[in-house]
Amino acid sequence: MPAITFFEEGISYKLKNKTAVRKWLTDTIVAEGFKLTELNYIFCSDEYLLQINQQYLDHDTYTDIITFDNSEEEGIIVGDIFISIERIKENAGKFSVTEAQELHRVMVHGALHLFGYKDKSAADKKKMTLKEDHFLGERTF
Repeated sequence: MPAITFFEEGISYKLKNKTAVRKWLTDTIVAEGFKLTELNYIFCSDEYLLQINQQYLDHDTYTDIITFDNSEEEGIIVGDIFISIERIKENAGKFSVTEAQELHRVMVHGALHLFGYKDKSAADKKKMTLKEDHFLGERTF
């Protein structure tokens, strides 16, 4: 089984270019100096992600992504990244990008959280966006 897997929860969604996306994300992880053990991307609905947000983070808001770091040792990537496809579609329109572009940005955003990047302050958010842009530029698909 590949170290990066893709699942759907409560929705029907098929990721395009799975092999290329998997390679791009793996290359990103290696470029940041981490070793990949297991990374699951779970595509879901707004409501599903809202329930996770309420249950595990005590937030009562919709969001596009929630990342869970399950690694037990430094430098090893083990995680679950939940992504609302409804938010991706809405945000793609809001930011005038394709759904694929927005999805890829959110996918790498979740990986960056696993590397320790934060996005709560303006300075952290800027640093994270620069990293997202860098790795989005590395895509070959």
